[in-house]
Amino acid sequence: MVYQPASGARDLLPLDVEKKRWIEDRLQQVFHRWGYHRIITSTLERMDTLMAGEAIQRQMVIQLQNGEDDELGLRPELTASIARTVVTRMANATYPQRLYYNANVFRRTWESRHNRQQEFYQAGVELLGAGGLLANAEVLLLVADCLAALGLRQWHLILGEAGITRSLLSAFPANLQDKVRSAIAHLDRITIDTLPLSDKLRDRARIMLDLRGPSADVLQKVSSLDLDEEQREAVNNLKSLVELLESEKKFPLILDLSLIQTIDYYTGIVFEVVNDTESQARVLGRGGRYDQLLGLYHPQGENTPGIGFGLNIEDLYQILLSTQQLPQVTPASNWLVVPETASANAPAFAYAQKLRDSTHLVRVEIDLGGRDADAIRQYARDRSIAQIAWIKADGSPKIESLR
Repeated sequence: MVYQPASGARDLLPLDVEKKRWIEDRLQQVFHRWGYHRIITSTLERMDTLMAGEAIQRQMVIQLQNGEDDELGLRPELTASIARTVVTRMANATYPQRLYYNANVFRRTWESRHNRQQEFYQAGVELLGAGGLLANAEVLLLVADCLAALGLRQWHLILGEAGITRSLLSAFPANLQDKVRSAIAHLDRITIDTLPLSDKLRDRARIMLDLRGPSADVLQKVSSLDLDEEQREAVNNLKSLVELLESEKKFPLILDLSLIQTIDYYTGIVFEVVNDTESQARVLGRGGRYDQLLGLYHPQGENTPGIGFGLNIEDLYQILLSTQQLPQVTPASNWLVVPETASANAPAFAYAQKLRDSTHLVRVEIDLGGRDADAIRQYARDRSIAQIAWIKADGSPKIESLR
């Protein structure tokens, strides 16, 4: 019998881990520079937490059998878990709270391809307790800093506004809103043309399909629609954000008011980070504003504004493979310490510990016996170990350099 990892999972070998850690370390440095602190939440959550008031579809969650009454599942994303943690464990916290995470998530996929991946790694942030222009701009500019730290230049941001899109959909009959929403999300003109809509509403749906492109064009198109005062204010707020981002000139920006995320707790801006280097666009991360999510977990239903994003570590990994920036080999040990006789065992461990106690990281291996001197040297060469310390019974070392 050949043993394999569970369906949908994969193993990371030491070199894979080094490459993954290279990405995560650079992202973490950026998060720290912006004043964010790491939070770790439970991998296993109650289903009512994970589903975030039906904003996350039940079939997306990998559920677990439980002898108790609680329905449990593995987190498909981090935002709902962090929202629950902040409300229940950080009730007296001062705002804004700047939190980041680096964790695995699990999503059930229904595609027919065998062994379709269901475990993923993400790194991202949540900025809680702050709304408005500056908070939105901070998170989007933080995205730009993250990708710059990884050396990625060829990418663009697709920016939408869930509140505007949702309010524009409210003009359609209630029984058709989901179909119009789905058609817009999938850029499906055929469905729009065949739905039983009035000419005015069909024209409105077609305009919504085309609300994508250079920001000035999109803002002009949406302003031409029949907007109420609240919708017009939201459009003006979006315009102010776009002007601030474009003045920074950190990344190309595409405005897309047809952008609808599969997770439905977003209330304001939504965005996707898209790679430009491949023939088929690769989404590197997603995020948005969710000003009503934390209220789902509050005993009195009090809302706290929030905005965040998650970057997909595997997708970043695939893009960076072609740049030669990622580590190409696993780090070699610096020393191999060899006791020459059985009576040198204790001194050899003591000498190895002395090397490990150095101010700088020093990787030290102990030879575990069973090989002659030539085999020991060959092992060290094969592992690119720089120096061998042959330890005598009195603890004195004989240093042999292999370079």
